[in-house]
Amino acid sequence: MASPRSALRMGMRRPQTVRPTGELAKATIIDTVSGTAHAVMYNPEELKLDQGNTFAEVPIPGLNAPPVQYVRGKSRSLTMELFFDSYETGTDVREHTAPIVRLLDTLPQTQGPPVLLFSLGRVQFRCVLVEAGQRFTMFLRDGTPVRSTMSVRLQEYVEIAVEVEQGLFLGSPTLSAVAGTARDLALTAAVRTGVLPPTAAVHVVIDGDTLSSIAAAFLGDPARWREIAEANAIEDPFALRPGLTLVIPQIGGRP
Repeated sequence: MASPRSALRMGMRRPQTVRPTGELAKATIIDTVSGTAHAVMYNPEELKLDQGNTFAEVPIPGLNAPPVQYVRGKSRSLTMELFFDSYETGTDVREHTAPIVRLLDTLPQTQGPPVLLFSLGRVQFRCVLVEAGQRFTMFLRDGTPVRSTMSVRLQEYVEIAVEVEQGLFLGSPTLSAVAGTARDLALTAAVRTGVLPPTAAVHVVIDGDTLSSIAAAFLGDPARWREIAEANAIEDPFALRPGLTLVIPQIGGRP
């Protein structure tokens, strides 16, 4: 095997590190309503992307820890710090920061702030501006700020299509589905631990629920609301609080 020196004498070259070429990608905040692009003065040193889920606790008497039910995902948020400096030109640095702060303003046609697109090379984030905090760290003799660090938080914007069907809804269809799943989990856990007999059910009250509608759904007869009221010691049937857990006596079975 040839030594490195002999390899060079034989005309062989050592492998070279290939570096990407091209212009530096510039961070830009684009107003998708007006089409205006706001290029930042300096690219942020770091981007922080947060995301998560929302869970609800299902309270069940007798359990040491309540079961949790997945409710929905949380929208992602992107936070960063942007640096602005106009010391060399001697101009007010707010001339550069004000256009970004104005992205918090509501639009007459939508009654809300514009939908934005944060772009930094291959990083594309459709969002709205939630917070824009400014910290001024240098001033001219007359008090004009010439250096600023802006803390920006962008929240993901997701478009959804809502389909409305004709019919009668007892409460919110979305909330009813969530509460239904929570109810089933609560019932299963309570029966397994012996807190409730197998002929009983648990219902988490949602906005729009009444004892009559609950009786109709579980017992098949809205007139049997008194059985639910007595089982839960409810004195005022018109004062149901959303989130309240009710024990439903399953006399005759659920329809």
